[in-house]
Amino acid sequence: MLLAAASILTLNVAAAQEKKADDGSTALEAVVVDGGADERGDGPVGGYVAKKSLAGTKTDTPIARTPQTVSVVSKEQIEDQHAQSVAEALRYTPGVFTEYRGASNLRDEIFVRGFSYVPKYLDGLFLGGDLSYAKIDPYLLERVELISGPASVLYGQANPGGIVNMVSKKPTGAPLREVELSLGTDGYVSGGFDISDVIDEDFAYRLAVTGLSRDLQENFARQKSFAVAPSVTWSPDEGTSLTVLGGYQYEPDAGYRNFLDAAGTVTPIPGYGFVPRDFFASDPDFERAERRQAWIGYEFKHELNDNVTFRQNARYHRTDWLHHTLVYGYLSPDPVTGNNTILNRTASGGTDDWNQFTIDNQMEATFSTGAADHTLLAGFDYRYRTRDYAWGYASVPTLNLTDPQYGGLGLDTLVLPKDSWTETTAHQAGVYLQDQVEIGNLDLLGGVRYDRAKTEIDDLNATNNDQSYDGGAFTWRAGALYTFDNGIAPYVSYATSFEPALYSPPAGQSAFSPTTARQFEAGVKYAPEGSGILLTAAYYDLTQNDVVAATYPGPVYKQIGQIHNHGIELSAHAEMTDNLSLIAGYSYIDSVVEESVDAGEVGKMPSRIPQHQASLWATYTADSGALEGLTVGGGLRYIGTSWGDGANTFKVGAVTLFDAMASYDFGVKNPDLAGLSLQVNVKNIGDERYVASCANAYACFYGEGRSIVATLKKQW
Repeated sequence: MLLAAASILTLNVAAAQEKKADDGSTALEAVVVDGGADERGDGPVGGYVAKKSLAGTKTDTPIARTPQTVSVVSKEQIEDQHAQSVAEALRYTPGVFTEYRGASNLRDEIFVRGFSYVPKYLDGLFLGGDLSYAKIDPYLLERVELISGPASVLYGQANPGGIVNMVSKKPTGAPLREVELSLGTDGYVSGGFDISDVIDEDFAYRLAVTGLSRDLQENFARQKSFAVAPSVTWSPDEGTSLTVLGGYQYEPDAGYRNFLDAAGTVTPIPGYGFVPRDFFASDPDFERAERRQAWIGYEFKHELNDNVTFRQNARYHRTDWLHHTLVYGYLSPDPVTGNNTILNRTASGGTDDWNQFTIDNQMEATFSTGAADHTLLAGFDYRYRTRDYAWGYASVPTLNLTDPQYGGLGLDTLVLPKDSWTETTAHQAGVYLQDQVEIGNLDLLGGVRYDRAKTEIDDLNATNNDQSYDGGAFTWRAGALYTFDNGIAPYVSYATSFEPALYSPPAGQSAFSPTTARQFEAGVKYAPEGSGILLTAAYYDLTQNDVVAATYPGPVYKQIGQIHNHGIELSAHAEMTDNLSLIAGYSYIDSVVEESVDAGEVGKMPSRIPQHQASLWATYTADSGALEGLTVGGGLRYIGTSWGDGANTFKVGAVTLFDAMASYDFGVKNPDLAGLSLQVNVKNIGDERYVASCANAYACFYGEGRSIVATLKKQW
């Protein structure tokens, strides 16, 4: 599919560029589809095809000249697809398995290159990883970036699959006014406004505000949220700027999460059938999911001279999480029918609160040595995090699947004990050095970093189970890319990573060793000068050692050993004409557990990872005739077969999902309505009932059904 898309792109661009010379011969003339000359790596994209990114190198580097896979989802794509979370925004990005927990998305958990809990960064600073419930509303963002593969050389401890970097909306330096209202199925109501302007020649501001209320897929489950993100920029001179970024996000109903058995989702329950998608395993008297987040930070830049720039970025972020639910346990026989329809549940809940401070200091210098142009980056960053975790469990009455009865069980007064009660403090300090060398068409990249990380986990329920880790790690990477005159750019790279474990091992065992990884990547990029095209093909070979995983009941964490992943990723982003935009992707992964304390997993593929994924999205805008002002778009997402457990005893089937959108600009026909538009989005058009993934036979998740949302927007 992607190769066909690439062929279509090439033919269209060639046709657009072809013209007749005066002597009758055919000549080629570059047609600029999307200029992007003023695009910043942390700013607006202006379409689907980002030219630059700060995330891959921490310098304003063209993606086409970065020897690494860098993917960017622009604000325009987020809006066209009406993505309601960062995970959803990455649905059409190859190598990413988003929403593996199906309709449940409490904290934007995604798989990248076969590894889960990929950490999230906000404006280049750590926001949250595998344990944190930090989550940012996509309406507050300008773009979402994915750096695939180990990124420790610039970011310290990190998951080897990659990192997700979210870029905040910041003052535009020009007037911006936008207000929108959305209505949809399942009681969906949302609204927001985004304004920016210049106060005087030195000051600019921006304020983004959004709110949402809707019913979720399961009965009794709801989502409500409110978020606000103010920012102000002070620019006293051309080489100096200070941007202060703040935010507050409150979700009195953050969402719903539970588990289902493979029996009833992947296969029917004998005598009963499939569990309905709207089945609610908890109880409305007890269910509660509440999250509060607040953050304040700044980005400072000062050019010491034409060649040397100092930058300092810092942020404080707090997340308070409260969750009570009745967990789907196991099924037992109904004494009347004999069918396995009696659900045994466990009350689970507590609080999980995080405080963190991050700061990154950078010094960038540009200079030349003979034919080589250097961009040298030296930096020091520091991360401090605390966690207060208190969680408990209790037995509760069963529920009959055939006739579920809710309420009246006294659960509204149930107080859970603190069965797990820990305080965690984690520090990380790192120094790094990176050199980007440009010698004509050849780009070389090298970097090295040393980190010192310290983690202390205090068990407040026991005196003999405190854990601590204190150690250092070197990480490095190197890469090379050569750009031919026709825009084809082959590249190779090698990178390493490390990640201290923040989980508590079983009582009496020593703290887990840090998880390390190494990756070799080779690929080719194609971005013809002056075009709106970026094609990428990549092969990677990635090995992770000392992996920590959860076992149930518990959870009890164990360090399972070594996982070896290799695969290919194909990606196409193109503004084919002023009217037609296209995104296509395909990924294949072969993941194998090579070492494990569980002999039954060795040589097997980890659960929940689709071996094949593919996607295609396109939009077309009519610019003449009766349909002028109308934009239509659509896409498909193919999620391949995955294993349902680590022993590879059953599979979760593949599914193809279809999405569509249509919007109309009323100002095209009536100047009095300039800036007014109406957009309709339909996701999972066929309302496919499917299982997103299973971690094991007792932890499966239904995907989200069909949704329809209409958005009325006014810009001026």
